[in-house]
Amino acid sequence: MRKLKSKFVLSLLGLGLIFTSCSNEDTAELTEQQPQAAISQDVLDKISGHVLNANFVERTSFELPNGETQEGFMIEGDIFMSETQVEGLDDVRENDITTEQYRTNNLVSQPRTLTVTGWTGGGGFALTQNMRTGLQFAINNYNRLNLNINFVLSFNTNIDADIVVFRQPNNSGAGGSAGFPSGGDPNRFVQIFTGLDNADPNVNEHVTGHEIGHSIGFRHTDFFSRQSCGQNVNEGDGGVGAVHIPGTPTGFDPTSIMLACFSFGTDGEFNANDITAMEFLY
Repeated sequence: MRKLKSKFVLSLLGLGLIFTSCSNEDTAELTEQQPQAAISQDVLDKISGHVLNANFVERTSFELPNGETQEGFMIEGDIFMSETQVEGLDDVRENDITTEQYRTNNLVSQPRTLTVTGWTGGGGFALTQNMRTGLQFAINNYNRLNLNINFVLSFNTNIDADIVVFRQPNNSGAGGSAGFPSGGDPNRFVQIFTGLDNADPNVNEHVTGHEIGHSIGFRHTDFFSRQSCGQNVNEGDGGVGAVHIPGTPTGFDPTSIMLACFSFGTDGEFNANDITAMEFLY
């Protein structure tokens, strides 16, 4: 996750976007990333042209459980994209985007069974028990739906699984991060931050479910306003592959699992609109 204010607005940072659902008492809010001078205007234009908010971009790197390091950009608090991925973005600007459920231009090829590793190795990367329980809950939620993709979860050290969920010991934020699909494959690496070590399994369920949502192609529900974070950031006609999903309502949806911010009171469950969106796409 990007920097969190002490006020505690929780921001869901996927490898590029962090998830946070806000309440007045316990919300961890994302601050605008600085300095942006280190990021070229071309990169910022690519990001905003893909309907991603270029006001929340930061160069970042993170360590994987196998000791490798990934470098790129964290966008909107919990969405990670490598420099190569950013360079490959198309300009998909849309005018006055205010509707509710959105996906990226890239999805996971289907039908397909996706393998998911809940990391159990050393070095501080192993999921805590609450994280493991939350991940199991999140996978169960997806598998209950009538989708053309399903998930097989194992707790091990298989770095080659389709999706690898691990604890990031070098980030103390209350959230996580993930990326978007590429080439028909899901984003592989999902980080869960140490601020959730002792959080209720339902909170971990929400965070892992949210980040897996990014990994299969879902945008933040309120990317057009970040209202869940107590913000009013309207991207207007600049954005990231934000394709409205038919059958979902317009306006702010306060209980969607894909909101930009979350509270510690979340139950981690999909709402009806989340389910409609997922069943439409998969």
